[in-house]
Amino acid sequence: MVGGGFGGLSAARALARAGGSVTLIDRNNFHLFQPLSYQVATGALSPGEIAVPLRRVLAPFPRARVLLAEVSGFDLHERLVHCRPMAPAAEPFSEPYDVLVVAGGSSYSYFGHEHWRPYALEVKSLQSALRVRSRLLAAFEAAEIAREHAEQRRLLTFAVIGAGPTGVEMAGQIAELAHEVLPGELRRARSRQADVVLVESAARVLPAFPPPLSLHAERSLQALGVRLATQHTVVEIARGLLRLRQRDGTEQTLEAETIIWAAGVSASPLAGALAAAAGGELDRSGRLAVEADLTLPGHPEVFAIGDMVRLRSTSGGTATPLPGLAPVAMQEGRYVAALIAARSSGRGQPATFRYRDKGTLATIGRARAVAQLGRLRLWGFPAWAIWLTVHIFYLIGFENRLIVLTRWAHSFFTRGRGARLITEEAGGPREGPVARPPHDSADRR
Repeated sequence: MVGGGFGGLSAARALARAGGSVTLIDRNNFHLFQPLSYQVATGALSPGEIAVPLRRVLAPFPRARVLLAEVSGFDLHERLVHCRPMAPAAEPFSEPYDVLVVAGGSSYSYFGHEHWRPYALEVKSLQSALRVRSRLLAAFEAAEIAREHAEQRRLLTFAVIGAGPTGVEMAGQIAELAHEVLPGELRRARSRQADVVLVESAARVLPAFPPPLSLHAERSLQALGVRLATQHTVVEIARGLLRLRQRDGTEQTLEAETIIWAAGVSASPLAGALAAAAGGELDRSGRLAVEADLTLPGHPEVFAIGDMVRLRSTSGGTATPLPGLAPVAMQEGRYVAALIAARSSGRGQPATFRYRDKGTLATIGRARAVAQLGRLRLWGFPAWAIWLTVHIFYLIGFENRLIVLTRWAHSFFTRGRGARLITEEAGGPREGPVARPPHDSADRR
């Protein structure tokens, strides 16, 4: 198993329960509950509350082991996975396999503008979420020190790019932090006047949701004080500066100390490594085409699952991507485990993989959320209660569930956030002055 995310860990646990000999390879020694990483970034939760050591998860299974290493390549003919150990002084090695499952996941794509990455952080990994947390909190601290109103306004401007679930959730959390949590703690900085801007190129937020739910989400965001900039495309990002273009070609510049990226993803480089080894097909996002049973074409002993693949409905048919959601990867992982177990025992194999959509959820803030559950559409407190229940259920470990539930209950009644610690270097590249727009900043409004 390559990858300890939702797909890889689901497959590893299911196979281990069936008595299989499982080796899980990951460059991190923990499983991250990524849907809640934005809550680490905004100080609502601590890292250990949404992450659990992989060895602890697989400890009950004597035939399961974990290797802390980064996969550098595949030899499909010799059935070897080439690895670089993460531990210092350890030598590279190759791990043999009978059956290979690759679940490399995805990362945020900057659409060919990698030079934007240092200035627009993302929250997909635990490390990046901690950097975002430090940058957010450092902006408020700098605003407390700033003496000029224009400088304080720049420090208290926060831009979130991408209005999918992560972007909406992030913007709502920043607005709550600025407008509800910090005003009673800051003395000089006017955090209630913080400008939280949500940028989206589509005509509405949550474009994958039905329009009525998008409208409810927009109203909730505006009630929290979030400014919506839909139908705006990002043209340039520099330190402290964001340039946007509207549909009519008009451009505007936004001075913002903190910029967060939540727009678009690209598949793990492991998809490209598999494609190179097997002559597979990649799309523009780097996703690998796999057969209807999630095997690599021409290699029935190799499976690829999760965000890094596109699924063919029939052998040789057109490959289409499934939603990049945790339930998709988890269902794929359990399916692959069942297929491998059936092959090993000589039983009849399960039918080709079919994703069972149980619904889509997005939270905006305290008691604010939207939910699409089949034909049922919910918003407000009922949707938020379902969101809480689902996320508590899918967290790994009773201890983490109990702690997160307690944290959320405390936050609901007190609006407190106890994990507001600056632990990482707060800024991006600090060489040179803050970028300035060509016109006076008052013009940008």
